[in-house]
Amino acid sequence: MTGNIYLILTLLLVFFCQPVEITAGSVTDQVGRTLVVPENPSRVIALAPSITEIIYDLGQEKRLVGVTQYSTYPAAAESLPRVGSYVRLDIEKIVALKPDICLAIKDGNPKHTVDKIVGLGIPVYVINPQNLQQIMDTISRLGSLLNAEKAAAELVSNMEKRIEQVRMRVNAGRHKPRVFFQIDAEPLFSAGTNTFIHELIQLAGGVNTAAGEVAYPRYSWEDIIVLQPEIVLISSMAGGLAPEYLIQSWKKWRLLEAVKNDRIFVVDAELFDRPTPRLVDGLEIIAAILHPERFIKSNNQAEE
Repeated sequence: MTGNIYLILTLLLVFFCQPVEITAGSVTDQVGRTLVVPENPSRVIALAPSITEIIYDLGQEKRLVGVTQYSTYPAAAESLPRVGSYVRLDIEKIVALKPDICLAIKDGNPKHTVDKIVGLGIPVYVINPQNLQQIMDTISRLGSLLNAEKAAAELVSNMEKRIEQVRMRVNAGRHKPRVFFQIDAEPLFSAGTNTFIHELIQLAGGVNTAAGEVAYPRYSWEDIIVLQPEIVLISSMAGGLAPEYLIQSWKKWRLLEAVKNDRIFVVDAELFDRPTPRLVDGLEIIAAILHPERFIKSNNQAEE
């Protein structure tokens, strides 16, 4: 009997000491590149803050071995090794971390840098979300890559439900206020049609005064007077200036409806410029500001 026990223990030891074989599969990323990826990647580098955030949302942060400079959300991500900024990646640090795969974003990570990483034998999966629906598709794809399909499906379902709730509430009214979303100061910049901000304003039941082919148009104060926005939303990152200064710069233009009615708000930039589920938070905030009678607005969501 004792001999049999020793035999079983020996076989178990041999089995668990064998190297784990990671099988690979072929996938196509969001820019149409076909690549071979590990079936169960355990060492992942996120090459953009938005990707870091989504990985945490999927509950797969244990796979992360590296992130980029401004990956500050959630707070736990701040302790992870940095591989440069997402526009200036440090290839040496990436290689040293021995990733199974890198996750990149088309709008941000330079293509020539991505090509260098691929040339070193590291698979790079590139995402390219341009609207809310594509963000949800990105979440589903990353869920498949990281064996987190259930978490991805739940996350997407939650986003869809919240978006639909906003749509139903704002559709109950007829008036769509004119909205100017300031993303930078001195000079003034806003967001045109092909941006997340434009989509959020529309879904929230507003009219984007900066709508047009130019993605991020520049304005003079004279232009703003012609546009006559009823509501002004100011990104908290606009010009790196204090919210109080930004608001005061608007209040001297007393001919504006937004100024007359005291409808100027500073909002958290990260809820509007990162392609993550938090864009839905941004949608809910805009909707509550545009149509306060149909929403309960939390004091910490928007600063007036």
